[in-house]
Amino acid sequence: MDKQRENEQIVPIGELCHELGISTRTLRYWEEVGIIEAVERQSRSNRGYTPYMVRRIKFIIKLKDLGLTIREMQHLYRIYGEAKETDALIPELIRILDQHINMVDEKIAKLSNLRTEVVEYRRRIIEKQNLQQ
Repeated sequence: MDKQRENEQIVPIGELCHELGISTRTLRYWEEVGIIEAVERQSRSNRGYTPYMVRRIKFIIKLKDLGLTIREMQHLYRIYGEAKETDALIPELIRILDQHINMVDEKIAKLSNLRTEVVEYRRRIIEKQNLQQ
């Protein structure tokens, strides 16, 4: 282990999950699918995470909140892993985010159309009810 890693504060899995509002099962799943790695504590009894991994987990949470799938995150991780540079990841991340923007725009358009239909249907029901009275 190099000097820098020896001095890093390792955050236990339970503490990290509590801080981030996620379950330990979620972190373990992300390890299983290969989008994060854990480091062992010195006691070798509990999983722990370096500051670098904590930043990465926060990034994954943000990507998840933005609607990226596990498969998309795995893809990004492979790209990052091949180049070991964030610069290689950014163009692909932008491409994926553009796809998500388009999907959100489509959903908004569909919801807007649905709202218009509901408002119109409501209007017709009220008119019909008024005519019957």
